Amino acid sequence: MPLRVIAKLDIKPPYVVKPVHFEGLRKMGTPAELAKKYYSQGADEIIYIDIVASLYKREIVYPFIEKTAEELFIPLGVGGGVRCLDDFSTLFHHGADKVLINTYALQENPGLISEAAQVFGSQSVVVNIEAKRNKGSWECYSDCGRIRSKRSVIDWVLEVQERGAGEIIIQSVDSDGRKRGFDIDLCYEVVGNSNIPVVVASGAGSHKDVLEVVSRCRPSGVAVSSLLHYEKTTITALKSYLKEQGVEVTE
Repeated sequence: MPLRVIAKLDIKPPYVVKPVHFEGLRKMGTPAELAKKYYSQGADEIIYIDIVASLYKREIVYPFIEKTAEELFIPLGVGGGVRCLDDFSTLFHHGADKVLINTYALQENPGLISEAAQVFGSQSVVVNIEAKRNKGSWECYSDCGRIRSKRSVIDWVLEVQERGAGEIIIQSVDSDGRKRGFDIDLCYEVVGNSNIPVVVASGAGSHKDVLEVVSRCRPSGVAVSSLLHYEKTTITALKSYLKEQGVEVTE
Protein backbone atom coordinates (compact mmCIF):
# COMPACT_ATOMS: atom_id res chain seq x y z
CA MET A 1 0.00 0.00 0.00
CA PRO A 2 1.27 3.51 -0.75
CA LEU A 3 2.35 5.62 2.21
CA ARG A 4 -0.28 8.14 3.34
CA VAL A 5 1.07 11.65 3.90
CA ILE A 6 -1.18 13.35 6.43
CA ALA A 7 -1.41 16.92 7.70
CA LYS A 8 -1.97 17.14 11.47
CA LEU A 9 -3.76 20.15 12.91
CA ASP A 10 -3.52 20.69 16.67
CA ILE A 11 -6.45 22.90 17.62
CA LYS A 12 -7.08 25.25 20.50
CA PRO A 13 -10.34 26.71 19.18
CA PRO A 14 -10.59 28.80 17.11
CA TYR A 15 -6.95 28.42 16.01
CA VAL A 16 -4.51 25.80 14.84
CA VAL A 17 -1.60 25.99 17.27
CA LYS A 18 1.86 24.50 17.34
CA PRO A 19 3.02 23.23 20.69
CA VAL A 20 6.48 22.02 21.74
CA HIS A 21 6.31 18.95 23.97
CA PHE A 22 2.53 19.54 23.79
CA GLU A 23 2.97 22.94 25.53
CA GLY A 24 3.91 26.53 24.60
CA LEU A 25 1.21 27.11 22.03
CA ARG A 26 1.75 29.37 19.02
CA LYS A 27 -1.16 30.39 16.75
CA MET A 28 -0.72 29.24 13.13
CA GLY A 29 -4.08 30.01 11.45
CA THR A 30 -7.61 28.65 11.33
CA PRO A 31 -8.32 24.95 10.81
CA ALA A 32 -10.52 25.56 7.76
CA GLU A 33 -7.84 27.65 6.02
CA LEU A 34 -4.99 25.27 6.72
CA ALA A 35 -6.96 22.11 5.95
CA LYS A 36 -7.95 23.54 2.57
CA LYS A 37 -4.35 24.59 1.90
CA TYR A 38 -2.91 21.15 2.66
CA TYR A 39 -5.70 19.40 0.78
CA SER A 40 -4.82 21.47 -2.29
CA GLN A 41 -1.17 20.42 -1.89
CA GLY A 42 -2.15 16.75 -2.06
CA ALA A 43 -2.55 15.63 1.55
CA ASP A 44 -4.09 12.16 1.74
CA GLU A 45 -5.87 12.92 5.01
CA ILE A 46 -6.30 15.67 7.59
CA ILE A 47 -6.12 14.98 11.32
CA TYR A 48 -7.87 17.55 13.51
CA ILE A 49 -7.16 17.25 17.25
CA ASP A 50 -8.67 19.63 19.80
CA ILE A 51 -5.76 19.38 22.21
CA VAL A 52 -7.44 21.13 25.14
CA ALA A 53 -10.98 19.66 25.12
CA SER A 54 -10.17 16.79 27.49
CA LEU A 55 -7.74 18.86 29.53
CA TYR A 56 -10.33 21.59 30.19
CA LYS A 57 -13.22 19.07 30.28
CA ARG A 58 -15.25 21.18 27.89
CA GLU A 59 -17.63 20.39 25.07
CA ILE A 60 -16.43 19.59 21.56
CA VAL A 61 -16.71 22.71 19.35
CA TYR A 62 -18.61 21.29 16.40
CA PRO A 63 -18.98 24.39 14.18
CA PHE A 64 -15.20 24.58 13.61
CA ILE A 65 -15.14 20.92 12.62
CA GLU A 66 -18.02 21.37 10.20
CA LYS A 67 -16.36 24.43 8.66
CA THR A 68 -13.10 22.50 8.26
CA ALA A 69 -14.86 19.57 6.58
CA GLU A 70 -16.83 21.67 4.11
CA GLU A 71 -14.34 21.78 1.25
CA LEU A 72 -12.38 18.60 1.92
CA PHE A 73 -12.68 15.56 -0.31
CA ILE A 74 -10.22 13.43 1.62
CA PRO A 75 -10.70 11.66 4.98
CA LEU A 76 -10.92 13.90 8.04
CA GLY A 77 -10.04 12.38 11.40
CA VAL A 78 -11.23 14.34 14.44
CA GLY A 79 -10.38 13.92 18.11
CA GLY A 80 -10.38 15.71 21.43
CA GLY A 81 -12.91 15.39 24.25
CA VAL A 82 -14.61 12.24 22.91
CA ARG A 83 -16.35 10.43 25.78
CA CYS A 84 -19.34 8.49 24.44
CA LEU A 85 -21.03 6.99 21.39
CA ASP A 86 -23.10 10.14 20.95
CA ASP A 87 -19.86 12.11 20.49
CA PHE A 88 -18.84 9.72 17.70
CA SER A 89 -22.23 10.05 16.05
CA THR A 90 -22.28 13.85 16.27
CA LEU A 91 -18.76 14.14 14.89
CA PHE A 92 -19.69 11.98 11.90
CA HIS A 93 -22.75 14.19 11.39
CA HIS A 94 -20.49 17.28 11.33
CA GLY A 95 -18.09 15.93 8.72
CA ALA A 96 -15.63 13.58 10.44
CA ASP A 97 -14.78 10.35 8.62
CA LYS A 98 -12.83 8.91 11.55
CA VAL A 99 -12.89 9.65 15.27
CA LEU A 100 -9.76 9.74 17.42
CA ILE A 101 -9.95 8.78 21.07
CA ASN A 102 -7.34 8.92 23.81
CA THR A 103 -8.03 10.31 27.29
CA TYR A 104 -11.40 8.80 28.12
CA ALA A 105 -10.61 5.33 26.77
CA LEU A 106 -7.15 5.30 28.34
CA GLN A 107 -8.01 6.68 31.78
CA GLU A 108 -11.65 5.70 32.34
CA ASN A 109 -13.39 3.34 29.94
CA PRO A 110 -11.46 1.34 27.33
CA GLY A 111 -14.71 -0.43 26.55
CA LEU A 112 -15.76 2.61 24.51
CA ILE A 113 -13.34 1.45 21.80
CA SER A 114 -15.16 -1.90 21.52
CA GLU A 115 -18.59 -0.26 21.59
CA ALA A 116 -17.69 2.28 18.91
CA ALA A 117 -16.08 -0.34 16.67
CA GLN A 118 -19.20 -2.51 16.92
CA VAL A 119 -21.60 0.35 16.17
CA PHE A 120 -19.67 2.38 13.60
CA GLY A 121 -17.09 -0.10 12.26
CA SER A 122 -13.41 -0.47 13.11
CA GLN A 123 -12.32 1.66 10.16
CA SER A 124 -13.78 4.75 11.84
CA VAL A 125 -12.21 4.23 15.29
CA VAL A 126 -8.66 5.56 15.74
CA VAL A 127 -6.72 5.41 19.00
CA ASN A 128 -4.35 8.32 19.51
CA ILE A 129 -1.42 7.41 21.76
CA GLU A 130 0.73 10.04 23.50
CA ALA A 131 3.92 8.28 24.56
CA LYS A 132 6.66 9.35 26.95
CA ARG A 133 9.91 7.48 27.43
CA ASN A 134 10.21 6.13 30.95
CA LYS A 135 13.24 4.09 32.05
CA GLY A 136 13.89 2.43 28.73
CA SER A 137 10.28 1.85 27.74
CA TRP A 138 7.27 4.06 27.00
CA GLU A 139 4.23 5.03 29.03
CA CYS A 140 0.89 6.28 27.71
CA TYR A 141 -0.06 9.81 28.71
CA SER A 142 -3.20 11.85 28.18
CA ASP A 143 -4.42 15.45 28.33
CA CYS A 144 -1.69 16.90 26.12
CA GLY A 145 1.00 14.70 27.62
CA ARG A 146 0.32 15.87 31.16
CA ILE A 147 -1.41 12.96 32.88
CA ARG A 148 0.24 9.58 33.45
CA SER A 149 -1.72 6.39 32.91
CA LYS A 150 0.84 3.87 34.22
CA ARG A 151 0.01 1.84 31.12
CA SER A 152 2.77 0.53 28.88
CA VAL A 153 2.46 1.81 25.33
CA ILE A 154 2.98 -1.66 23.87
CA ASP A 155 0.43 -3.26 26.22
CA TRP A 156 -2.07 -0.57 25.21
CA VAL A 157 -1.31 -1.10 21.51
CA LEU A 158 -2.14 -4.78 21.91
CA GLU A 159 -5.29 -4.06 23.91
CA VAL A 160 -6.80 -1.50 21.55
CA GLN A 161 -6.36 -3.88 18.63
CA GLU A 162 -8.19 -6.61 20.52
CA ARG A 163 -10.97 -4.13 21.28
CA GLY A 164 -11.50 -3.44 17.60
CA ALA A 165 -9.69 -0.17 16.87
CA GLY A 166 -9.00 0.20 13.18
CA GLU A 167 -5.93 2.42 13.38
CA ILE A 168 -3.34 3.83 15.77
CA ILE A 169 -1.65 7.22 15.76
CA ILE A 170 1.55 7.26 17.78
CA GLN A 171 2.85 10.60 19.04
CA SER A 172 6.00 11.13 21.08
CA VAL A 173 5.64 13.78 23.77
CA ASP A 174 9.45 13.89 24.02
CA SER A 175 9.94 14.60 20.30
CA ASP A 176 6.88 16.71 19.60
CA GLY A 177 7.60 20.11 18.06
CA ARG A 178 11.38 19.83 18.42
CA LYS A 179 11.92 19.20 14.70
CA ARG A 180 14.86 16.88 15.44
CA GLY A 181 13.42 13.66 14.09
CA PHE A 182 11.00 10.98 15.20
CA ASP A 183 11.50 8.62 18.14
CA ILE A 184 12.53 5.79 15.82
CA ASP A 185 12.65 3.14 18.54
CA LEU A 186 9.13 3.98 19.68
CA CYS A 187 7.72 3.97 16.15
CA TYR A 188 9.48 0.71 15.32
CA GLU A 189 8.11 -1.04 18.41
CA VAL A 190 4.55 0.18 17.87
CA VAL A 191 4.47 -0.76 14.18
CA GLY A 192 6.08 -4.10 14.97
CA ASN A 193 3.46 -4.94 17.58
CA SER A 194 0.47 -3.82 15.54
CA ASN A 195 -1.58 -5.71 13.00
CA ILE A 196 -3.63 -2.62 12.17
CA PRO A 197 -2.43 0.53 10.34
CA VAL A 198 -0.13 2.84 12.31
CA VAL A 199 0.38 6.54 11.59
CA VAL A 200 3.56 8.01 13.09
CA ALA A 201 3.73 11.65 14.23
CA SER A 202 5.87 14.06 16.27
CA GLY A 203 9.35 15.25 15.40
CA ALA A 204 9.65 15.83 11.64
CA GLY A 205 12.08 18.67 10.99
CA SER A 206 13.17 17.77 7.46
CA HIS A 207 12.43 15.54 4.50
CA LYS A 208 15.20 13.23 5.72
CA ASP A 209 13.49 12.78 9.09
CA VAL A 210 10.36 11.57 7.30
CA LEU A 211 12.36 9.26 5.03
CA GLU A 212 14.17 7.76 8.02
CA VAL A 213 11.02 6.85 9.94
CA VAL A 214 9.31 5.54 6.81
CA SER A 215 12.30 3.44 5.76
CA ARG A 216 13.10 2.03 9.18
CA CYS A 217 9.63 1.58 10.68
CA ARG A 218 7.31 0.99 7.71
CA PRO A 219 4.22 2.81 9.04
CA SER A 220 1.09 3.06 6.92
CA GLY A 221 1.12 6.83 7.23
CA VAL A 222 3.17 9.77 8.46
CA ALA A 223 1.59 12.89 9.97
CA VAL A 224 3.42 16.20 9.76
CA SER A 225 2.64 19.63 11.14
CA SER A 226 5.62 21.93 11.90
CA LEU A 227 7.16 21.30 8.47
CA LEU A 228 3.95 22.55 6.88
CA HIS A 229 2.91 25.29 9.30
CA TYR A 230 6.32 26.99 9.18
CA GLU A 231 6.39 26.51 5.39
CA LYS A 232 9.61 24.50 5.43
CA THR A 233 8.03 22.32 2.75
CA THR A 234 4.71 21.42 1.15
CA ILE A 235 2.88 18.10 0.88
CA THR A 236 3.66 18.19 -2.85
CA ALA A 237 7.41 18.62 -2.28
CA LEU A 238 7.53 16.01 0.48
CA LYS A 239 5.78 13.43 -1.68
CA SER A 240 8.09 14.18 -4.60
CA TYR A 241 11.15 13.73 -2.39
CA LEU A 242 9.90 10.44 -0.97
CA LYS A 243 9.06 9.16 -4.44
CA GLU A 244 12.57 10.04 -5.64
CA GLN A 245 13.94 8.00 -2.73
CA GLY A 246 11.93 4.94 -3.78
CA VAL A 247 8.99 5.30 -1.38
CA GLU A 248 5.61 4.51 -2.90
CA VAL A 249 3.23 7.40 -2.23
CA THR A 250 -0.20 8.25 -3.56
CA GLU A 251 -0.24 10.56 -6.58
